[in-house]
Amino acid sequence: MEHLSRRRFLKISAATFGAAAAASHWDPLTRAAAAAAADAPPGVKTVPTFCEMCFWRCSGIAHVRDGRLWKFEGNPKDPQSRGRLCPRGTGAVGSYYDPDRLQKPLIRRGARGKEEWTAVTWDEAFTYIADRMGRIKAEHGPEAVAMLNHGIGQFFLQHALKSWGAINFAGSSFAQCRGPRDIGFALTFGTGLGSPEPTDIANTNCLALIGEHLGENMHNTQVQEFAQAVERRIPIIVVDPRFSVAASKAKYWLPIRPGTDLALLLAWCNVLVNEGRYDRAFVEKHGHGFDKFVAAIRDNTPEWAAEETGIDAATIRATARELGNARPASLVHPGRRVTWNGDDTQRSRAIALLSALLGNWGRKGGLYFAAGMKVAPYPLPKPPKSDKPQADNPDGERFPFADEGITNGIRDATLTGKPYPIKGWFVYSTDLMYALPGPQETLQAIDKLDLLVVVDTMPSEIAGYADVVLPEVTFLERHDQLLTGYGRQGWLSLRQPVMPAPHDQKPNWWIAKQLAAKLGIPECLPFKDIEEYLRFRVEKSGIEWETLKREGVIMGPPAPIYVEDGAALAFDTPSGKVEFWSDQLAAKGFDPVPRYTAPPKPPEGFFPLITGRAPVHTFSRTQNNPLLHGLMKENEVWVNAATAAKAGLKGGQYVRLKNQDGVVSNRIRVKATQRIRPDTVYMVYGFGHTRKAMTNAYLRGASASQLATRYVVDPLMGGTSIHSNFVTFVKEA
Repeated sequence: MEHLSRRRFLKISAATFGAAAAASHWDPLTRAAAAAAADAPPGVKTVPTFCEMCFWRCSGIAHVRDGRLWKFEGNPKDPQSRGRLCPRGTGAVGSYYDPDRLQKPLIRRGARGKEEWTAVTWDEAFTYIADRMGRIKAEHGPEAVAMLNHGIGQFFLQHALKSWGAINFAGSSFAQCRGPRDIGFALTFGTGLGSPEPTDIANTNCLALIGEHLGENMHNTQVQEFAQAVERRIPIIVVDPRFSVAASKAKYWLPIRPGTDLALLLAWCNVLVNEGRYDRAFVEKHGHGFDKFVAAIRDNTPEWAAEETGIDAATIRATARELGNARPASLVHPGRRVTWNGDDTQRSRAIALLSALLGNWGRKGGLYFAAGMKVAPYPLPKPPKSDKPQADNPDGERFPFADEGITNGIRDATLTGKPYPIKGWFVYSTDLMYALPGPQETLQAIDKLDLLVVVDTMPSEIAGYADVVLPEVTFLERHDQLLTGYGRQGWLSLRQPVMPAPHDQKPNWWIAKQLAAKLGIPECLPFKDIEEYLRFRVEKSGIEWETLKREGVIMGPPAPIYVEDGAALAFDTPSGKVEFWSDQLAAKGFDPVPRYTAPPKPPEGFFPLITGRAPVHTFSRTQNNPLLHGLMKENEVWVNAATAAKAGLKGGQYVRLKNQDGVVSNRIRVKATQRIRPDTVYMVYGFGHTRKAMTNAYLRGASASQLATRYVVDPLMGGTSIHSNFVTFVKEA
């Protein structure tokens, strides 16, 4: 069975390896890269490092042949990749050789968005930034400079800004991705799920995927385990308006009406309770408020849910029974990027409650307790404290259950000047024009800034509006913060340079140190260089530095991850138990048990727009990569064949999409198919770039984020919905 899984998994990767091999036929894309290759000794050198093509961060081994970056493949020692990388990972070679990479620091010399730049030295760029920051600090205080970030490289720049006095930091990974899931589970079990989420797909006997596109969303470990689950022929339930790759492997495909997932989840809970198919022993011992929960879901019958979801009651019952019969080795995947409709924390809490009914918390085949390993910190000086509240969520009053910074909250504070003005943004490794819905609000907020600094490897959409653009090296050219991984066993991974920077790009740690020196606080990053910092942490933890450099991955000590193996159950909730009924939600005026509200209906002639992922791209980050672009140049709009015929559309023709607010997209090709509901359209996220500097990605396909002019904010934690817009078709002449 494992052999077959490997064949299936590598079938996708083979095309990318082939494309990577073709890199040897490219003209050298930079003179510096060519010169480095010419001076290099012949032969093959291998360097272990970990990937940043997505945020799964698999460890891999880079191969350099005759001075040229040749290929990147999985590290067999890595528990994430198990020696196999996904197509995006193997395509990392293209990120190094991309001819459109940012090369030198840039200062804007025209109006924002006009793309008129002056190339400057690093010292000139830092002098400009420090001068603007000084003016902002003098007039508004250091809290008026915020950082919006993503990725492991943010750490050192964050610390430098904190040491200067900044307090407002937020990553889109919370409010635009996993936040509702982690808060929903924390409200139920007392803890979030972390990343990667501890789904024991390898051992489950029934798997339900609700809008989770495994096989298209290439989170490596889970895709490998999903292939094995398919081979084991366990019942797989896929809930999705679209017949996805995962749906093609499932026993049940439930083509649900968009926005009605919570109705289905409550009905599943109703069946498990009424038919006694839940884990009574777990609930009686560890449950809080179960009787109130049962009363709250009494009317959420399959017949009721059928009217809302479009799924017949018999199928709802059959799938609930499959889940209940396999308990506790029964798993409803908690998902990622679960900011869909605005009620997403309650939707995720319903998944958590369903998991509690199945008794799968800490059980084999359910949600295991992830193990980690401890690594010594570096003794960095502590930043000063501020007497001001954080601007995104002052004193937790706006979003009472948020436990991380909220990107759109910082944007709101920038727009309103409340609770105090935000006048400077640092944007690290995230394209806010794609990450945040409401792009018109992002542009309005930028107009109110006195300073916008973007640190990136590529001329992203957000970089086009920057005052200063700082070019970072790719992950293949730098050291980074250590990766301490959590999973069935903890591990430590090292990122280290494979190739030299082809131009005047610099690593994030160097950028942070130089900026700190220019701001007059060099002592906040007291190490000489990154190797000194990393070596201190590694050796202080009792690990040999040379061994970690050579192996790339060091495994931590084993620990029990299942109740069956001795792991203890503990719930950090107010009641100390699993909260079927949440008193803390009730105290804040929210539903103590999730309650379904029907989604808005589209205007006549419009359709709900839903989005998803592609195996070869990571949101908007990879469309320009020469290798990955060759595998998928543009996205398509999926339209049911009957709907297409009624609208006079044919498969393969180009149209534009117009949303309910009159915003019209770039051209996008129609995919007329039976594999989607007649009342829904779908597109892969991340395409439709409008920056000419991105020569491969420029105007390729349409941007879902451009069409996301309306969104609903989750009142519990501040997440923003991405499936709240409706579109119709505009035919081209």
